[in-house]
Amino acid sequence: MATPPMLLDIARTLLALAAPAALLCLVLAGIALRRDGGRNFSIGGGFSRWMFWAVIFLTLPQLMAWFPALGVPAALPTGGITSGWMASLTNDISSFVTNFVVNQLATVVAAFFVLRAVLDVAEGHGPLGSIITAMFLLAVPSTAALLRGWNSGSPNATSDVLAGLWTYAVSRILPMAACLAVVGAIWNFWQNRPWMHFAGCAAGFLTVAALWQLITRMMS
Repeated sequence: MATPPMLLDIARTLLALAAPAALLCLVLAGIALRRDGGRNFSIGGGFSRWMFWAVIFLTLPQLMAWFPALGVPAALPTGGITSGWMASLTNDISSFVTNFVVNQLATVVAAFFVLRAVLDVAEGHGPLGSIITAMFLLAVPSTAALLRGWNSGSPNATSDVLAGLWTYAVSRILPMAACLAVVGAIWNFWQNRPWMHFAGCAAGFLTVAALWQLITRMMS
């Protein structure tokens, strides 16, 4: 029995809206990052959940490819949206998310987090958490492009993107974090404050990949 064209258009519309949904998840992840602490986040917290959902939405077509392999007869609908109003609605929502939420609203929210950083200093707290959140919000389009670049197009695309995110964090972000930790250690040493924890963090950031390799070899 043939699938009704309306149901196919609904499925195509939902798949087309997966990319804008991923951008919304990245914006919400940036906001949740400050709520989680800014400099750190808990596994299972708001930041990691929204990042995970962003990856899911970006790899939804590849993830759905598992179902035919499990015996589910209905594959993803191919072709464009035939219903005019559904196609127009999809374009409008995509334009709204890209041009307003990401390019305009996220930029304004990032500016408010910069103001929050100044207020954090006035209250005697560190400004780094708010600054990192502002930087993440400004980099939402670049982050989405990175995630898309790690999409292998295979049914394992979701895990491939998560693995690429891990590799990027270890090879690019953690070395920069180690440099900041060294600066913090020097500053605290000069101020006669505890500084060994910063030095330990710097060493840990630089050896995460080696520790992971050690653990995997011990478990193999």
